[in-house]
Amino acid sequence: MNRNEYLKGTHRIVIKVGTSSITKGGSGASTEFMDSVAEQVKRLKDKGMEVLIVTSGAIGIGLSTMDARPRSREIPIRQAAASIGQSVLMQKWNDSFQKQKISIAQILLTYDFYSDREKYLNLRNAVQTLLEYKAVPIFNENDAVCVKEIDAMFGDNDTLSAMVSIKMDADLLIILSDVDGLYDKDPKLFSDAVLIPTVNEITDAIIASAGDPTSRVGTGGMRTKIRAAEICQESGCSMIIASSSVDNVIERVVSGEEIGTIFTADKKERKKSSWIRHAHASGSIEVDEGAKNALSKHMSLLAVGIKEVTGRFDRGDVVNITYDDKIIAKGIPDYNSDDISKIKGMRSDRMSEVLGHKNYDNVIRSENIVIM
Repeated sequence: MNRNEYLKGTHRIVIKVGTSSITKGGSGASTEFMDSVAEQVKRLKDKGMEVLIVTSGAIGIGLSTMDARPRSREIPIRQAAASIGQSVLMQKWNDSFQKQKISIAQILLTYDFYSDREKYLNLRNAVQTLLEYKAVPIFNENDAVCVKEIDAMFGDNDTLSAMVSIKMDADLLIILSDVDGLYDKDPKLFSDAVLIPTVNEITDAIIASAGDPTSRVGTGGMRTKIRAAEICQESGCSMIIASSSVDNVIERVVSGEEIGTIFTADKKERKKSSWIRHAHASGSIEVDEGAKNALSKHMSLLAVGIKEVTGRFDRGDVVNITYDDKIIAKGIPDYNSDDISKIKGMRSDRMSEVLGHKNYDNVIRSENIVIM
């Protein structure tokens, strides 16, 4: 497989950084490593790519700061460590990205962000706005208040990074770890273990080759990474496991170098796009010729191009988009039917005046529209 060719067109990337990568085997954050990540992200952004980061390390850094050594199930101390370590961790990330003149944004998530539709919509809108302003969103679990995450709900953020990737429509998830990738058997136990460069399908044999957690402070292991790959593959997002000790590893894997293990995905149609295409429409929006032409160029739907609204629907429901009594597209609006009826035919700068609020300049953003 030609990775360079396969990864062409990659635009939105999620980078998951594990505890062992951030601490480099020590008790505190490695400034050298975090600076390197920021430098590589800057170069990717200069090429027009969008980057999101899922970071671990808060609990480990917090435990070191507290000089505490809790037992594995001692949740209250880990919660306290997370609250202390998170502020230290974000300050370290901020220091590194400020050297590149890049703003960062902290986003703490709980496990229900991907099942609660309203929370997901709010999160998606916030992240999209941050990316438009060239900021780098940095995600972590909200361990200070949610014990389920500490109790391996996500598994050292591996599963969380996969959920962020598919919900934020990423093309590629890169998991940086202290291992080179997936081996056919545990390389710590077998000297003849062979690195698997490409996984097109996660079989029983692939799952069986996954080992146990690799470090004392972190909670993730190869099994959680395999689970993350399954989530990504189901939704059309590729994933790469690579060692954080490789020089400029992020840039190099994105450029297609044969580093680590890549889990390929069918990119013909994303799961969300397929869902929108086949979902029952709760209503319809009739557009004018200008809006029809804009949609054909994969642009967003503005209120000024809307002629009529039919049916009652909420923000986040799927609707038909029609022109001349024909369905030309389907999409997920950021406003309900009542609000759209009030602002149809109107310029975006007047929406706040009429509604008293404004979720977004577009009624339906381009990434939430599927042309029929």
